[in-house]
Amino acid sequence: MPNNTLFIAGHARLPQGMAAKSVFESLTITVEIDCKYGVILEASCTLATEHGRNYVSSLLRGHSLREGIDFPLQLIQTHYRGKATNALIAALKDLYTQFEQTKGLVK
Repeated sequence: MPNNTLFIAGHARLPQGMAAKSVFESLTITVEIDCKYGVILEASCTLATEHGRNYVSSLLRGHSLREGIDFPLQLIQTHYRGKATNALIAALKDLYTQFEQTKGLVK
């Protein structure tokens, strides 16, 4: 088990009419971050298509949560055009809340 990374998940409700809604009730974004710098090493989400999952992962990878989530949120708002945009934003905000709660635990 790696002791220099942390796994965090954020969740949000999916909108009606999405392909993923038939499989999942909520959208989840998970990230593995470097504990020292808060950098997202890997990111995943529960979008229905592999292409969508890979695209969101590429948008988030490399950003430090220690610097906040304004820039990753802006990337999603600017570059992702789909019904899940608001759910992705909400899940990322939830993920960041989870990260904030770990600040005292991990250095």
